[in-house]
This record gives sequence, C-alpha cells and structure tokens, in this order.
Amino acid sequence: MGEAAREVGFFYVANHGIPLSMIESAYGAAEEFFAQPDEVKRAYYIGDSLNHRGYVPFTEKGDYADEVNRNYEAFDLALDLPHDDPDYLAGNLLLGPNVWPALPGFRERIGAYYAAVSEVGRRICGALELHLDLPKGDLTRQMTKPISQLRLLHYVRARAVTETKSVNMGAHTDYECLTLLHQRQKGLQVMTRQDEWVDVPVKPEAYVINIGDMMETWTGGYFRSTLHRVVNNGRERYSMPFFMAADYDALIRPAPGFESDCPRHRPFVAGDHLLRMLMRDFPYLRRRYRDAWMTAAAGEVTIRNPFEDRLENAPSATSANRDVRVTTPRVVSNIR
Repeated sequence: MGEAAREVGFFYVANHGIPLSMIESAYGAAEEFFAQPDEVKRAYYIGDSLNHRGYVPFTEKGDYADEVNRNYEAFDLALDLPHDDPDYLAGNLLLGPNVWPALPGFRERIGAYYAAVSEVGRRICGALELHLDLPKGDLTRQMTKPISQLRLLHYVRARAVTETKSVNMGAHTDYECLTLLHQRQKGLQVMTRQDEWVDVPVKPEAYVINIGDMMETWTGGYFRSTLHRVVNNGRERYSMPFFMAADYDALIRPAPGFESDCPRHRPFVAGDHLLRMLMRDFPYLRRRYRDAWMTAAAGEVTIRNPFEDRLENAPSATSANRDVRVTTPRVVSNIR
C-alpha cells in the first residue's frame, strides 16, 4: 500500500468490510434523490445552507480549464453535527448539520454509508502510519472532528454531445487526506508520471483509494497527490467519492523525518486549504465571500492549487478526445 501511495498515489483496497448491499443501498438513495423534479431538488440548494451542504445543480461549475462538457449534478454531505454545535454557531462554513432530503430512508442509508466508509478511511490511515514508521495515531488523532465530505454525483449524457471522450470533470487533485471511491462504471482517469492519462479499471469488489493534498504535505511529498479527471463515456452514471480529511484547525505540515523544501509542503491549516479550494469550485461561495477574494486593482483573485502545478506539463485539453491505454493500479490490499 505504501509503495503504491509513493509511486502512483492510487491503489485498490479489497476485503474492506463494507457489504455490497450497503453500497448499493446508498447508490439507490442517490438515484431516488436525483430522479426528483428540479424544483424539488433545488429546495435543498447548497447556496441556501450556512455550512456547505445540499444540492449542487448543473450550473454550479468549478473553474477547470479542460472541462469540455461538464454535465453532472451533486449532493454534498459531511459529518452530521447538531444544530447547537459551537463551531457551527460560530459560523464555521464546513461544520454543522447536514441538509437531509425528505425521502423515506435517505438519511438512514446515507448516514450508515458515511459512517462505514469513514471507518475504512481511518484504518487505511492507520496502515499508512505503519508504513511511514510514525507513532500509532499520529495522523488519525488529527481527525477527531474531521471536515470529511461525501459527494453523491449524477453524471448525465447530454444529447448534444457527440464526443464520447469529452471531459466531464476537469483535471484536479483532491484536497483532503484520502479519497475512497467505489466504481460501478468507467470514467475515472489518472495521470501517470509520464504525463499520460490512463483509465482506472472497474473492480466492484474494491475501493479505489487516492492520496490527497493533506497527505502529500504530511509526508513531505513521499506520498503523491495525483492528478485525475472524469471523462464522459456516453452513459448515465452515479458516483459516491468520500473525501477523508483532518480536523478544520489541524495544522498540516511534514511529519518529523519527512521535512521538505518544496513550496507545496509549507504548513497550512486543513480547513483553510479546503475552503480556499471550494471557493474555486463553487461560484455561490465566490459570490457570498466576494470581498475576501477581490481587490480594487486586480479584480477577482485567481485561486490556484499548488498541488496541481504538474498539470502545466500535461497533455493539452484536447488529448481528452484521444484513446488511452488501460493500465491496472499496482496494489490490491486487504486491511481487515
């Protein structure tokens, strides 16, 4: 697992302990929500929440230069805290209660899935601590009230689109520690060290795990936060990435023995980094906090993620339309 995290930044985990029935139940809840009329879904619009929870319509587009035909909607959830949580009452944008649709069983099914995949994420972090020879709990002790997010995604094939390899979600790294993704259909692509896009084969019995920005910094670049994207393969599909993160106030810096001079690995606060990237990805946040990201001289500030700088050496956006070879990530791990 550690070798794959170093060399690729992506790997599979099998025998993870989450029953396929629970995974399919969560998919079913997502499908039921997205099947509702637009006016019903928009009643849960994320821009109406105080802590970034709820429905993300097709029009809420991120700033990805290589997106050719972005055509998905989403529903965002996170750690479900009570309405009297002190951080929520203090105005923390990433902590507090979820927005729950009025669908029978939705909260129970999605809540159970969030808890299960979160536990798997903690066990993977524990395994990586062993590989890094860090004290037990050195990483997970910074995840007591994490800003981990679960995204329910619904990719739709636009009738007007004729190019089956168009980019549906542009090239990016994930901002957190780990991402856990169950795949039922193709679409995910990863950039190799040779700057080639490769398809991630579907293995329904396993989770695809990738390293995020926080984990790269914790390890001083020893583990890689790898660029990836989603291409439009011409069919409707659902996806449920879980983004395992640290606590909002956790100071993310290289662990002892993993010091780095790379500017990307300068210490940062976990919540600040995630919020900054969400500002880039969500127009409603830029509108809401316009004053924080504007200057009289320069206009709107361009928000960049330094972990994505590798993209400057990558193939052009038009390469999304060429055929790519298929490779298999190297490691399938048993963490039970």
